[in-house]
Amino acid sequence: MLTARQIELVKATVPVLREHGVALTSHFYKRMLTGNPELKNLFNQVHQARGHQQKALAGAVLAYAEHIENPAVLLPAVKLIATKHCTIGIRAEHYPIVGKHLLASIKEVLGDAASDELIEAWGAAYGQLADLLIGVEGGIYKEQANEEGGWSGWRPFVVTKRVEETPNVVSFTLTPADGGKVPAYKPGQFVSVRAYLPEVKFVQPRQYSLSRAPLNNNELRISVKRADAHGDIPAGLMSNHLHANLKVGSTIDVSAPTGEFFLAEGTNPVVLVAGGIGITPLFAMLETIAEKTPQRPVTMVQVAHDNADLPLAAEVRAECGKLANLKAAVYLTRAQACDKTCGCPFVNYGKRPSAADIKALAPTADSDVYICGPMKFMDDMRTAFVEAGVPAEKIHTEAFGTGNQS
Repeated sequence: MLTARQIELVKATVPVLREHGVALTSHFYKRMLTGNPELKNLFNQVHQARGHQQKALAGAVLAYAEHIENPAVLLPAVKLIATKHCTIGIRAEHYPIVGKHLLASIKEVLGDAASDELIEAWGAAYGQLADLLIGVEGGIYKEQANEEGGWSGWRPFVVTKRVEETPNVVSFTLTPADGGKVPAYKPGQFVSVRAYLPEVKFVQPRQYSLSRAPLNNNELRISVKRADAHGDIPAGLMSNHLHANLKVGSTIDVSAPTGEFFLAEGTNPVVLVAGGIGITPLFAMLETIAEKTPQRPVTMVQVAHDNADLPLAAEVRAECGKLANLKAAVYLTRAQACDKTCGCPFVNYGKRPSAADIKALAPTADSDVYICGPMKFMDDMRTAFVEAGVPAEKIHTEAFGTGNQS
């Protein structure tokens, strides 16, 4: 329990964190990964190089300092962080290492302003946060291990099927190498996979949504978009590695399914809005509805550059055909004509859905809206649905990479 003085000292650092938070977290990561290089296996080195993780951590530290008097308000964010930690293998024994380097970084970055009293206050604050995360993560690990077909940590899987969905998307069906079952995960959840990447000379984890409904307890499926180099942005290391090297018969380590972005059970209307590869968790939801509650009203909106960039199109068509109450629309942002392979009669060319388009879909206030795609796309869609009368708390989004789920 922090003292009133310790709370006062932590809150006094908020202006500094707002201005210099990224500098602090950048120093912290450099210090920690130099002093404890074995931790590089846990952190996405591409996101490190691009500064994504430094920015994300700076935002989290700032939010914690701002709410140090009542950290309970941060519990939803803590659950998301803990969920991600469990997919990359962070354990209780890692927290003292992080704490040592974080406190040293505060002292080194702030210099004379970092008094012994301030460092002691931040030590108490970090201990409080670490205890909270360790508790939540321990609960997640225990729940995963106790599920039928479940496990904690990494488990080897064998690739039993590989399907070229589009020129840059491949689906991999994965079966436990031990011949066991997999748990009944929630549609929309994700797993981590890990592999040795020669480019960085480390084992690296990456997260991928499960792109099938949990209808088969013998296998999992992920659909991976190859991230090609674009301008100053280099090619994605893991996606290119999987496309080039993961064949039928290959083995890869997989974490237990998890995630807070999943289909809510019920009979109320559901709206699924996918931007590009964002279809993967949404297809798991669509397939679940089609197989279990086909009378449930569904609006399916899929956005892609063109037909060749429309992942899982045939499967989306097949599942939509099983629904009794369906609205559907496809937006091909770079196409001016359609060869009908998208299979949807409601095709829009050369545009993304506008706020007017969303309003025309007539979403009801009791609809659950699930959006997955690029960040700007999701922000625009969230705004459009709020303007169309859907309460903000009924709109759920998932960001791929270092970022948010809500």
